[in-house]
Amino acid sequence: MSDTIFHKILASEIPCAKIYEDEHLFAFMDAFPQSKGHSLIIPKTFAPDLFTADPESLRHIITFSQKLARAQKKALNPDGIKIVQYNGEAAGQSVFYYHMHLIPVWAGKNLGAHAQSPADINELRETAAAIAAAL
Repeated sequence: MSDTIFHKILASEIPCAKIYEDEHLFAFMDAFPQSKGHSLIIPKTFAPDLFTADPESLRHIITFSQKLARAQKKALNPDGIKIVQYNGEAAGQSVFYYHMHLIPVWAGKNLGAHAQSPADINELRETAAAIAAAL
């Protein structure tokens, strides 16, 4: 098994702001968010990218992504949700564990790149709780 940051999150070796978990997937706040509510969904079955991911895991992730986007919309009231997924270093993938980003977007606010330093874990947990309550 690989040793990515997502493996460590799943193993509870490093803290995260969990939104949701079931037998197929794990959803949590991005520690270096591009906007408030920036969330990640990962499968529990490891795959480095879309090319190698199990189709059943992908089905669960895409189905849950709609639920999560609706919860983000309800909890945070963004003008839209940006969904991003990178495959391969050339495409911008930096963590080689398949994952999907759901990033709330507000009109007139520039997303920019990932934050340079981690967000406050307590603020992330507060936002995660608000989104989880809206699921």
